[in-house]
Amino acid sequence: MAQITALAVSEPVRVDSRRVGDIVTELGETAAQNVIGLALEQLAGALTAADRAIRDADLPEAGRQCDLLARLAWQIGLLSLAGVAMDLGACTERRDPVAVGAIHARLMRVGNRSLTAIWDRTGLG
Repeated sequence: MAQITALAVSEPVRVDSRRVGDIVTELGETAAQNVIGLALEQLAGALTAADRAIRDADLPEAGRQCDLLARLAWQIGLLSLAGVAMDLGACTERRDPVAVGAIHARLMRVGNRSLTAIWDRTGLG
């Protein structure tokens, strides 16, 4: 009889603390929290839109949302999220359904964990 083992999928997210610190230094704490909070709202919206586009098999829209996600994530120091969004965008361009499915799942995991990590780190919660 075959034995099936469930694998827990967990990966650390990378947040560029120096980038977050630079934003605070440049803008001041209150303005930085406002800017980062707005960016997090936009990231959450783009993450939701990318998820919806993948589920609807609208790969061009998914690619656009991944591009937006990558740019926003990079600006506020969410390095893992930016990288995964770029990977998914590239897979949508190649129309590789197996890779899109796998990286889509990874995007949702990393996206949710990244948003939580930056939220906690900046004291927005």
